[in-house]
Amino acid sequence: MSVVFWFRKDLRLQDHPALNLALDSGEDVYLVATADQVGSPFLSLSDLRQNSLRASWRSLMDSLSSKLTILQKPTDLIAFAEAQGISKVFASAAFDTNGRREISAIAKDLLGNGVELVLGPGNYAVEPGAVRKADGTPYRVYTPFFNEWHKQPSLEPILCSDLSRVQEGVGSSFDANLQLGSSIEAGEGFAVKTLETFLDNRVMDYSNHRNRADLGGTSHLSHALSHGEIHPRTILARLPAGSGGAEVFRKEIAWREFYADVLWHNPETLTDYLNEGFAAMRYDQDEIRIQAWREGNTGYPMVDAGMRQLSSTGWMHNRVRMIVASFLVKDLHVEWQVGARWFEENLTDFDPASNSHGWQWTAGCGTDASPYYRVFNPVLQGLKFDPNGDYVRKYVPELRHLEGSKAHEPWEEEFGFKFGYPERLVDHATERIESLARLDELKAN
Repeated sequence: MSVVFWFRKDLRLQDHPALNLALDSGEDVYLVATADQVGSPFLSLSDLRQNSLRASWRSLMDSLSSKLTILQKPTDLIAFAEAQGISKVFASAAFDTNGRREISAIAKDLLGNGVELVLGPGNYAVEPGAVRKADGTPYRVYTPFFNEWHKQPSLEPILCSDLSRVQEGVGSSFDANLQLGSSIEAGEGFAVKTLETFLDNRVMDYSNHRNRADLGGTSHLSHALSHGEIHPRTILARLPAGSGGAEVFRKEIAWREFYADVLWHNPETLTDYLNEGFAAMRYDQDEIRIQAWREGNTGYPMVDAGMRQLSSTGWMHNRVRMIVASFLVKDLHVEWQVGARWFEENLTDFDPASNSHGWQWTAGCGTDASPYYRVFNPVLQGLKFDPNGDYVRKYVPELRHLEGSKAHEPWEEEFGFKFGYPERLVDHATERIESLARLDELKAN
């Protein structure tokens, strides 16, 4: 009998404990991936996001000399297992809401055909559910979570086991080479190069530059982490000791694992409110304004630069994600799920836990200790985190004629709207007052 390893969101060979379980089983091994993504029919995703997935699969296929079979749907595993005489299917454990549902459903279907699904460790340095308070309850605030998280024993990265018993791929039913517009570089090798670049050039200044949208001071590893092209403990093991920048980045990895932990304990919060009371707040659903936000035509340069960066590259700077999220929820009074869904469709580094709980943190209904009163001023945020206007000018060509910080306030310039940049969709000061008034209304009711 043969076994299968099922690649899901763990598209790598090195530091892959679940894959090693299959490779060490003593059986011939088929390596299989499935194209449809949990929670979103594949064809509803943006071209850039589809291309990012294909790029990851192509890289994995190249490293395996075409020994990877890509099936269209997870349920195709059932027929594949029957056709190849499979006794077991190995996979990494899933911790997000839809991933857990999918794993459970596939395990049931496989078992009905006499095939066991064996789950190995997942893609976290500390798996969700492992960090708890002294009384056994989970954390809902980041700082105490981090204080316990970093005390957990850290495992060393492991090498890939022997691949000699891996079998040739069997007629993939999905074309990983199809390109839909712009191509994207991805894969395990690229992830390692990205890590090396970060460690060599940016980690020391990370604490100072990570919030600057104009400097590119982030790690650029979010795509690799979301696709499982690199294990977070591989990253953590390489961070230099005694570096302030490295310690801040370590805390960012912990944020990712904190949100995964929150979602693990509260699976309904993928789409529902962690703080359920906010579901009763009065929200608007102005489709014209929502579309202007999606297209980057709100009249607020920092917001529009971020949304246009997303549509043109499939990625957005993390600080800018908070700015555009605050604008949608607090200035346009739209429920956070509308924005979260748009991010899910377009972000090449989409992560379900980080996406849902990042949005809820900004929307004031999530894990923050004093949440809703924080209303980002999009102009002041732009002046602080893009002080020379370089980020805005890069993504908003209508404002390239404005020098320096003038790009953040075109309404203050005589020729600010010369090239067709739109007037402000709303007045931020007015909408901030309205947003807080709605909070008071919610409390009163």
